[in-house]
Amino acid sequence: MSAWLKRIYPFIFTILFVSANIYAHGFPQVLTGADVLVENGFMDFSGKKVGLITNQTAVTRSGQHIADLLFQSERVHLVALFSPEHGIRGKSEAGKSVQERFDPGTGLPVFSLYGAAKKPTRKMLQNMDVLVFDLQDVGTRFYTFISTMSLALEAAAENNIPFVVLDRPNPISGNIVEGPVLEETLQSFVGIHPIALRHGMTIGELAKMFVGEGWINDAARARLKVIKMRNWQRRMDFAGTGLKWIKPSPNMTNLQTAFLYPGIGLLEATNISEGRGTKFPFQNIGAPWINSKQLKRHLDSLSFQGVAIDTTLFVPAEIPGVASHPKYFGQRCSGLALTVTDSRRFYAVSFGINLICAVRNLYPNDLKINYNYMKKLVGSARVCEMLENGTSAERIIQSWQSGLNHFLKIRKKYLIYNE
Repeated sequence: MSAWLKRIYPFIFTILFVSANIYAHGFPQVLTGADVLVENGFMDFSGKKVGLITNQTAVTRSGQHIADLLFQSERVHLVALFSPEHGIRGKSEAGKSVQERFDPGTGLPVFSLYGAAKKPTRKMLQNMDVLVFDLQDVGTRFYTFISTMSLALEAAAENNIPFVVLDRPNPISGNIVEGPVLEETLQSFVGIHPIALRHGMTIGELAKMFVGEGWINDAARARLKVIKMRNWQRRMDFAGTGLKWIKPSPNMTNLQTAFLYPGIGLLEATNISEGRGTKFPFQNIGAPWINSKQLKRHLDSLSFQGVAIDTTLFVPAEIPGVASHPKYFGQRCSGLALTVTDSRRFYAVSFGINLICAVRNLYPNDLKINYNYMKKLVGSARVCEMLENGTSAERIIQSWQSGLNHFLKIRKKYLIYNE
């Protein structure tokens, strides 16, 4: 095989694979922004020096990584990669600083955006014609990829560099929106803009909102382009796309985890184990002082839809690269095993608040909440005050509806895809 043919073979394979998948099942399958870019032969980046913000999730339907395809293309000059939390190949634990220098796949320099710098510097962006973002988000505000995108988009605007988002599905669907809208005084890297905790948007739609609402510096100078998906609809969860689930982070092990994360993720601000250090993080929850049968009876009485609740016992263990010093390491925890049975009817944030309130009411002397951290995660000082004062879950959920309705009106302007 000639060197020229070796160069173009991956692109021919990708196009044939995508085409076969579209028609083999008698209906169009979802193509990500990366798939659309490949199908168009990288025309958008022809002759450009490209920087790419990415991780292990940025693959095409054929299973090829977008960095490898850009690197192999004779039309494009891929000059550098940027890594978010968890690293360029997704192997760093949550909260651990990422210190990568070179990508083992391409040999290209890697600039960490989860270390000393969380925003690309002018030096990082020098001699770059376009900055590209391709990451699989999970649909929850406190998952940090959103913040990485916002800061990178801002840096691109400040340096007059075009910013291109290769859009990907919201894996927990794009038509359920719930939870508090972030209060301005609580802005942080786990909540960078006033969006709902479960926002129901794709990363491309979020980027449009961040620019359109002027939430980034130099928004008027931003040169944003979203390469849209094909055939994605808002009611789809990830299972309906036909795409392969690739863990966006070490503990986001499967789609079940993503469904539960907007609510169960709040347990990270408590002394309830969220299941880190087990095979089922965010699906197992518990503590040595919880009576699992009692807690299950209480939650069953609330008749939650779309979720199955079972009792379980587990012992958190250290898992290299996944969980270091998990809560209750080596201790037997009694708790619940959660399984989402119908994602269209499951409201994770409401479930999470009900769960915390139930534990608060049943075990008032045992439950501990780090309210400073909870404020950052839930995004609302008012919600934290109500939790602390013993307010019912129903009233807490009602408290955020006005702000949520306002957010829905803003959100509507930036939606790209139909129901």
